[in-house]
Amino acid sequence: MHIHTMDRWKHRHQFELHHRSAESKVLWVVGLTVTTMALEIVAGMLYGSMALLADGWHMGTHAAALGITALAYYFARTYARDRRFTFGTGKVGVLGGFTSAVVLAGVALLMAFESVQRILDPQPIRFNEALVVAVIGLGVNLASALLLQSHHAHDGEGDGHHDHDHGHHHHHHDHNMRSAYLHVLADAVTSLLAIVALSIGKIWNWVWLDALMGIVGAVIISKWAWGLLRDTAKILLDRDFDPHIVEHIYRLVESDADNRIADLHLWKIGANQLAAIISLVTHFPQPPEYYKQLLAPVRDLAHLTVEVIHCDTEPCLPLKQRS
Repeated sequence: MHIHTMDRWKHRHQFELHHRSAESKVLWVVGLTVTTMALEIVAGMLYGSMALLADGWHMGTHAAALGITALAYYFARTYARDRRFTFGTGKVGVLGGFTSAVVLAGVALLMAFESVQRILDPQPIRFNEALVVAVIGLGVNLASALLLQSHHAHDGEGDGHHDHDHGHHHHHHDHNMRSAYLHVLADAVTSLLAIVALSIGKIWNWVWLDALMGIVGAVIISKWAWGLLRDTAKILLDRDFDPHIVEHIYRLVESDADNRIADLHLWKIGANQLAAIISLVTHFPQPPEYYKQLLAPVRDLAHLTVEVIHCDTEPCLPLKQRS
């Protein structure tokens, strides 16, 4: 059999589709975030503001997350055709997110520790200078959100792709971009907290409020880190899938003829893509492609392997009732 003939039966393992425009926008936001982060951390140290320091570190954690997102785009694109990745590079972003979450948890602990120290041992704060920097940080966060929103709002529009197993088109939602967008919004909220703490502290001379906002920032980062750890760990351990999808697969297969699913393995190969191995028993076997067409409505099922076992006992379903 000629090699070019075999190519007809091969399929690609490029399940995660990303666009250069998304990668470019993330890189712009990373640059803005890192610049503002450095400004806020230096200003927080010079002017004695823990809220400003907390906001700076918070922006830093999201800059790291955004950087990992951009790196995942690049890595997935560069190695998309590398057959050493059995199921493609779809999980690169998931692994990056898990790593980022571990770093976030450590930063949150450091922030909380420093804030408690500031409460126990208050430091003088230069409110006017700190407020100026905090307002600049908020402006950068809002600008970054607008930059990402232009892509996030059109997410899934016009970027449908052909599923090699299903033969149909559907929209791919870039959850990495959505996550980046939400992270920037969280930064804006933290900047706003810093502005409120510094403004009230300036009026009432409540120096402790600034440190308290540092603890609030640490709690926000901890919550985000835990959610990211939980979500990415489930995918990396092949645990995470929607039980409704399992039910849908059973219903599609077993409503045809007298098919019964004997074994089902379902796992994620990317943020939005599923792979499945299905072993089914039937008295009326059909070619595997027939069952793949049955499962075409499962839109996220990007890689499917079907084993058909012919049951040679007396049929449970009369021949005339076959679908």
